[in-house]
Amino acid sequence: MLKQVLKIGLGVSVVASTLLAAPEKTKLKIGFIALTDCAPLVIAKEKGFFKAEGLDVHVAKEGGGWPGIQQKVINGEYDFSHALAGMPIAATLGINGNANLQALLSLDFNGNAITYGNDIIDKMKEYGLEETKRPVSAESLKKYIDAKRAKEGDNYQPLNFGMVHPVSTHNYELRYWMAGSGIKPDQDCTIKPFPPPTMPSNLIAGNIEGYCVGEPWNSRIVLKGKGSALVTNYDIWNNNPEKVLQARADFVEKYPETTKAVMRAVIKAQMWLDESWENREEAIGYLAQKNYVKAPKNVLRKSMSGTFLYNKGVDSANPMFNVFANYYASYPFYSHGMWFITQMYRWGQLDKPVDMKATIEKVYRPDLFEEVAKEVGYTLPPSAWKKDGVDEYNKFIDGKVWDPNKAVDYIYDFEVQNSLVSKEDLAAANKWSVETKQPAYVCPYGPAGCADEKYVTKK
Repeated sequence: MLKQVLKIGLGVSVVASTLLAAPEKTKLKIGFIALTDCAPLVIAKEKGFFKAEGLDVHVAKEGGGWPGIQQKVINGEYDFSHALAGMPIAATLGINGNANLQALLSLDFNGNAITYGNDIIDKMKEYGLEETKRPVSAESLKKYIDAKRAKEGDNYQPLNFGMVHPVSTHNYELRYWMAGSGIKPDQDCTIKPFPPPTMPSNLIAGNIEGYCVGEPWNSRIVLKGKGSALVTNYDIWNNNPEKVLQARADFVEKYPETTKAVMRAVIKAQMWLDESWENREEAIGYLAQKNYVKAPKNVLRKSMSGTFLYNKGVDSANPMFNVFANYYASYPFYSHGMWFITQMYRWGQLDKPVDMKATIEKVYRPDLFEEVAKEVGYTLPPSAWKKDGVDEYNKFIDGKVWDPNKAVDYIYDFEVQNSLVSKEDLAAANKWSVETKQPAYVCPYGPAGCADEKYVTKK
């Protein structure tokens, strides 16, 4: 035990470790999708962080996409899983399964991109697209759609695009980007779900014009010369929440020490991933393996090593494309979770008014995270509630501010939206207020995932 703890060397003292309660259940199965942001789970397994907590964990690759992940968590086949940040919220609200699932921690920030095929990009160029401009807007796509509508009239054929799941960040990001230029996603185009690893093949086959997905499935198509990444989700919303570690609420209640042990191991892995770029390179080696992401190292390296490949042969520096621990990336902010509820209303996925604060406090667990964070030396933000879109490393592409105290106004404060609930009814169900506090930009764990080494505070 002492040797294991000393080997970890990530903030848990030998004395404190021996005082931690033993996990009630030690043999566990955790599901994941083949994406680079499964890295904390892979590293927790491969670097022995799960084992050091007394856990025997099988990290299982799910072939059925996000619906497969969700069903297996709900039916108990997976004890925990890699999950889209919106999934536990949706399941708890009964629109993506029907079970009280909880987001125990955030697995990462950023990590997605919107990639289009060469054919649609050529069309957009005719209407003013400048591929090298950053960030790219959807204005040229809007102009092309308008021209296509005028030409086809009543026989207009909507363009087809892909995302990974209806309540995914990807769906909301693609819609946010399009709607910012006046495109009406459910009228001007269709947006269909596909398992992430199948996105490149669906684009090449002509089933979709483009897609929003996590890495490495953007770099994959760019390196093949079949398309270009136009915009990343970092461009759309700097340092946005992407994936979470989820479990059933009744599992968490029944096995509290097991849950905390898993959380400790994953947080240690996240801290390790941001400790150095050398660690990231080691992680790339694990992710490339057949039982994990199964992608070439040079493809994985495009995003995991602090760059991003928008166009073939032109690497763009972005050390924050994948952030796992720095800038509170592990922390499950209530305000982040509530943003997903606003999108569910904006795009007509919820048809009844709910108390958004009560809902998110039932799903997100910053209270449990704070307990575990102290045991592993993870720095905590000043509050679980904050505004987004307010500073250099936390802004939206359209300049809007997300303030949870103005959540209802925020839903309807967009020219393009498709809410099925009236603003008055939703306001009547949300007569609360919270105190928000803004965290400073910090990188306590190392230079990987950090905007600039001047923010690194690790000694």
